[in-house]
Amino acid sequence: MTFLTLHHTTTTDLCEQETHHHMKPNMGRTDRILRIIAALAIGVLYFTGVLNGAVGIVLLVLALVFVLTSFVSFCPLYTLFGIRTRKA
Repeated sequence: MTFLTLHHTTTTDLCEQETHHHMKPNMGRTDRILRIIAALAIGVLYFTGVLNGAVGIVLLVLALVFVLTSFVSFCPLYTLFGIRTRKA
């Protein structure tokens, strides 16, 4: 007779696993600064009316992605293409 043993995994365990295995920082300081500058420029252009419509919204979303990836020093696309701007 066999018994099934279940291991209780908490959300914290899953977050730690994700952080340690999949979200290793891959963006360098210069890369992060350039992304923030680009995001600020897009934001200014959008909110002053220079960028508008669908293009403006798409670029605003891109700016948000730039800011988020800069703060966590991780870009998922870099992982897909094997790019790393952060020094080991």
